[in-house]
Amino acid sequence: KDRLCNLFRTLSQANPSGNIFVSPLSISSALAMVYLGARGDTAAQMAQALSFSSGEGVHADFETLNADINSPSASYILKIANRLYGENTANFLPQFLTATQKYYQADLKAVDFMGAPEACREEINSWVEQQTENKIKDLLKPGTVSAMTRLALVNAIYFKGNWMSRFDVANTKEMPFKTRKVQMMYQMKKLPYNYIPEHGLQILELPYVDDELSMFILLPEESTDGSDPLSVFCKNIEQVLTQHYS
Repeated sequence: KDRLCNLFRTLSQANPSGNIFVSPLSISSALAMVYLGARGDTAAQMAQALSFSSGEGVHADFETLNADINSPSASYILKIANRLYGENTANFLPQFLTATQKYYQADLKAVDFMGAPEACREEINSWVEQQTENKIKDLLKPGTVSAMTRLALVNAIYFKGNWMSRFDVANTKEMPFKTRKVQMMYQMKKLPYNYIPEHGLQILELPYVDDELSMFILLPEESTDGSDPLSVFCKNIEQVLTQHYS
């Protein structure tokens, strides 16, 4: 929860008026692979910033989590994939490559960053697009990979599930939202709901088929003192999760 809260708080502060869509698991997995190869002060600083425990415990936890996520027997599709793209003239420590494969199922693909950075960027984007069933295209924008790049740690996550209570497309219609109208889905249904008055927070649960996974929608109330409700929510999110969803 610490990592999630810190990440969400940082991103919301960096872009207070914009929309944020982020996978904390993807970011944590990629940074954990970096942490796997870190030593000394770098490792200590990363552990503190990311709320990682010392030793191999954090990597064993990711190994277990990835195995659970990629379960083929679930009623939904949820998969996470990792890959390393390394400069073909660089020498990477065998123990690092062995560990990334063991804990994160991340193979090393040797590429020519120095001679053909643009082709490498396109190759990485193609792999991500394939892993996400064509949902994520052009992950790396032009210029993000250069002849100076030596290693790219890439994570892709994909989810597809059906609502337990499906929305009827016939009920989708244009409705006002902020400054303009948008297409909104609609259904009348009793769903798990919680209101936390001390935080001014509404929480709605939308379960998926078989009730194995759910989407939680958290809506903070508009402030009466001029403060940003999202900022207040970010400060309290850890307490909310601990008290009500531990």
